[in-house]
Amino acid sequence: MLGKAYVNDILADGSKEPISKKLETTLKLLEKLTLRPYQVGPEDIKPLIEAGIKHQAIEDAIYVCAYFNIIDRIADSLDFDIPSQKKFAAMAGILLKRGYK
Repeated sequence: MLGKAYVNDILADGSKEPISKKLETTLKLLEKLTLRPYQVGPEDIKPLIEAGIKHQAIEDAIYVCAYFNIIDRIADSLDFDIPSQKKFAAMAGILLKRGYK
């Protein structure tokens, strides 16, 4: 599973494991889209295309990022409780076992 520290290591070019150029390039775009969306433009998509990422995969990544950021900002605005790591792990186990229903 890609945890926050793992993703931060990748984005800082200090990852503990090698990752594909496609994943690295996508994560860098998503970081910029999350932190500096006003700076994202067509020139930011070019490296993904050059890395061999299909247009539909780029679109999907952008949609997931945008939806996550919207939900995250709503949760912050409404002061949602954040479950503990233990509770997250328990919920993940249930989802892996039962799926989303």
